[in-house]
Amino acid sequence: MMKRTFVYGFGVALMLACVAAPAVAKSNLRETPLVKAIKRCKASVVNIHSEKTTYNNDSLFSNSRGRKVNGMGTGIVVDERGYIVTNHHVVHGVDSLRVTLVDGSTYRASVVSYDSRHDLAVIKINTSKKLPVMPLGTSSDLMLGEDVFAVGNAFGYEHTVTKGIVSALHRDVEVNEKQSYENLIQTDASINPGNSGGPLLNVNGEVIGVNVAIRAGAQRIGFAIPIDDARKIVASLLNVEQLDNTYHGLIGVHRRVGEYSQYVVSGAEKGSPAEQAGIRPGDVITQVDAVAVQDAVDLERAMLGHSPGESIPVVLRRHNERLTVDVQLARSNGRVRNNHQVIAHRAPAATKAWSMLGLRLGPIEKSEVRQLGPKYSGGLRVLAVRNGSPAATSGIREGDILVGLHIWETVNDENIAYVVNHPQFSTFNPLKFYVFRSGETLWGQMEVALRQ
Repeated sequence: MMKRTFVYGFGVALMLACVAAPAVAKSNLRETPLVKAIKRCKASVVNIHSEKTTYNNDSLFSNSRGRKVNGMGTGIVVDERGYIVTNHHVVHGVDSLRVTLVDGSTYRASVVSYDSRHDLAVIKINTSKKLPVMPLGTSSDLMLGEDVFAVGNAFGYEHTVTKGIVSALHRDVEVNEKQSYENLIQTDASINPGNSGGPLLNVNGEVIGVNVAIRAGAQRIGFAIPIDDARKIVASLLNVEQLDNTYHGLIGVHRRVGEYSQYVVSGAEKGSPAEQAGIRPGDVITQVDAVAVQDAVDLERAMLGHSPGESIPVVLRRHNERLTVDVQLARSNGRVRNNHQVIAHRAPAATKAWSMLGLRLGPIEKSEVRQLGPKYSGGLRVLAVRNGSPAATSGIREGDILVGLHIWETVNDENIAYVVNHPQFSTFNPLKFYVFRSGETLWGQMEVALRQ
């Protein structure tokens, strides 16, 4: 009898102990490092939806409306103002882009710049709220078998999380005759259509790769661009000379010291704003304006959006001493950059539109914008077409409304200037165009002479 009482009493005590256990303790048992990592980074992952038009023929000019095709991908927030990194193949040739944040809010996006060879692109959304920037890791010390996970728009299922390991490193993959990759990370974390452009992350919630490809017909064989490689390309895509026509003249390298990243100055161009500010080789730049700097991406995005002549505070470390200097940005017009790439002189858009394309363009009335429908936010009226020009040869007529060139809309002169001055202009020549005529959109391609 006493034995039964003991057993009964033990059961009651155990039950009461379980009831009394605080809910926080239970939650802590479930909140694994992976759960914490996802909480840390999920707001910096965006879902991308696209729409493009495909045609059944290759004619240079067609009045066919074509067939609308929806696409999907994923993006990584790299700047709180809405700059997002994704794959080039996610945004290539699209008519429109829509980005959805983790809270469900949706924004229209535009392509800022891209590198088709390395399959990376930067897009931007306009939002009044600051976006959380993806925590940055490194791909320099990845270990085979290390736990990783992916977050992305898998098959359109937004913010899908998959887990796996690093299966292999330094993979070279050829997708087709036009696209191949070098030095990829292979993972068995499920990478599906729609994951492209999204992050591969470590258990700290830091991005260590950009998901890019899957092996057709195979299961759990996916690939990602190492983040250390990707950041070098992204820095060039955010370069202020290309996007803002300003320059700072800083030359530096990214170095890792233990777990920390540093941007170390290797030099300042002669006569540049950086040299005039007194920045020296060996200085470690830790902050530019309000942005903490780990590499060239942080440096460029911190300088982005500032006008020529504006002074930017730069915090640096020199011989264990903390210094703050002001770098006054200069205008860049046809200047030779430190990597010896020449930026074309940015002639006025109207001049180049006439000399290169054979178009004289002007604004349209607000009432005409409404007639274009919801697909377009505006356009430019074709006021004149030069005889024998690329535009004339391609069938553009006076009175047409030019609504797009290549993958960008043409609402104002700045849009035209961006296209005709683009450093990669030769890669999208013949130039695709879209005009609105008699209530419908027509498209075509024009061969543009590259001499300017």
